[in-house]
Amino acid sequence: MPGSRAVRAPPQEVPLQADAHADNPPPFDHESLATLLDGTTAGVAVLDTQLRYLYVNPALERLNGIPAAEHIGRTVSDVLPYVDAREDMMRAILADGKPREITSSGRTPARPGRTRRYWHGTYHRMEHDGHVVGVAAIIMETMSTDEEQRELEQARRHLVLLDSAGTRIGTTLDMDTTCAELVDLVVPALADLATVEVFPPEVAPPVRPSPPGVLRLRRAAMAAVAGLKEETAEFGLTGEYIDYQEGAAVQRCLATNQSVVDNMAGDRQLGNSVANPERVAAYRALGMHSTVIVPLTVRSRPLGVLGLVRAGDSPVFSDEDVVVARELAGRAAVDLDHARRYAHEQAIALELQRSLLSEPRLPHPHIEVATRYLPADRSSMVGGDWFDVIPLRDGRHLKAIGDVMGHGVEAAVAMSHYRSLLRLLADDEKPPHLILEQLDKMVERSGLDRAATCLLAVVDRFDGVCNVASAGHLPPVFIDKGTAGTRFGHVLAGPPLGTGFGGYATTAVECGPETVLFMYTDGLVERRGEDIDVSVRRLAELTLPESGSLDDLLDNVLERFGAGAEDDIAVLASRIRIRRPGTGADGP
Repeated sequence: MPGSRAVRAPPQEVPLQADAHADNPPPFDHESLATLLDGTTAGVAVLDTQLRYLYVNPALERLNGIPAAEHIGRTVSDVLPYVDAREDMMRAILADGKPREITSSGRTPARPGRTRRYWHGTYHRMEHDGHVVGVAAIIMETMSTDEEQRELEQARRHLVLLDSAGTRIGTTLDMDTTCAELVDLVVPALADLATVEVFPPEVAPPVRPSPPGVLRLRRAAMAAVAGLKEETAEFGLTGEYIDYQEGAAVQRCLATNQSVVDNMAGDRQLGNSVANPERVAAYRALGMHSTVIVPLTVRSRPLGVLGLVRAGDSPVFSDEDVVVARELAGRAAVDLDHARRYAHEQAIALELQRSLLSEPRLPHPHIEVATRYLPADRSSMVGGDWFDVIPLRDGRHLKAIGDVMGHGVEAAVAMSHYRSLLRLLADDEKPPHLILEQLDKMVERSGLDRAATCLLAVVDRFDGVCNVASAGHLPPVFIDKGTAGTRFGHVLAGPPLGTGFGGYATTAVECGPETVLFMYTDGLVERRGEDIDVSVRRLAELTLPESGSLDDLLDNVLERFGAGAEDDIAVLASRIRIRRPGTGADGP
């Protein structure tokens, strides 16, 4: 808060502010102050109770780089907007009368530029006849050494880095994304180059085994400053497996669960630290001279390592850098563990669902069938979508598609129960709605706690009729050959299975020999913020591809409607095989 001549404010222009009970504010003796304080080398200021300048001596005028006259009648923040003058502390002095020493910092016109200056002052409350009349301040500029400033700035950067970690790391449950977020955070704030390498997933280990004594990790993410990006190709690429020799820094780090810091002056030290001797030339081409390897560990379980590299003119890693790196690695390891557990569970669920959701039995003598299953957003997120084709007498088939509520292993297991019960209850003589009635009762008795939608359809190839019943499922689509177009089956939808309400009905829909029956789950059409009826109506644009192939039809459907899906997608297309003229064989 740092002002060559004292400037005196006439009392009638800038009256001294007394407290609220002072009827007659005391006079302000500028002449006495000037005689006493104008020659001192310390900056001196007197402020009223509103923290407006009443007096500024020449020393303070010089410190602030502002003429004394421009201070008078204005507050500290008005005169020095880029100084943290701690006005809150001054108000506290006015309130309780306790003197205080205050350190402030900032920039003033006395020294233009971005250099931050520091001042230390002693502040006292001024009183007159028992009334509070203002604050007097004696201020000296303090100088911090370059080293201290560097340390302060480094500490500030470290705090910002740690504060940012909470919002920038672990935004998803994907391991590689979390690793990428970590390296993007530390480059260039903490390192010129950073990598995260993790143990291969247990469900999908690398094809080739690692040699004895060699540690194999998968490089999940890597980031580098602009000047090093061209050289990183030889350093190693994201996604590849890297073998670490015995005694390498990574092996030492994981064996002791401690950070390993290496400052490498020559190739010998470099060769003893890096993955293997063959990589020394590539590492040296980067100009790397200092590395830190930090373990990524959760509950004593190692997940991988965070590697930090400094090169060129960058300083070696300090002890404080290592502490910050270890803290960041600890936070990231928790997020990586969550992602690893999630990926492991979803991989098991996906494998379970794929094994349960086997393709319908082929060949079908009288019908063509094509199916597709697509996990949500092409990730490992698994739900309870399912389909089946069950043969009946007289060349008929019961086609089913359904969706169990929820995701994960439990939904996949529940889906298998529904599918098994349906195969048990499918009967040649029962219309679809009666099968749904029995299935609903069986589910209720079995104790399954997950409801499911289901759509059943039986096509009579002789009568050209499709009998359809729905348990809360979206309507089927019928695609006629040629110019006849696409139409929806207007089916009365009953409640989902597992609710015990029953009340299903069978609807007969015209379905000729060349008509394609298209069945789907809601993941194909449902979009956030859009009415489901609007979403379903887009399927009216479906047409058969020029090839006439059902597989091509489903590929086109998924390409067109599957992008951005937030739920699993199951689709089934079928049509009656027509007999080729002049032959005894059926054919499409």
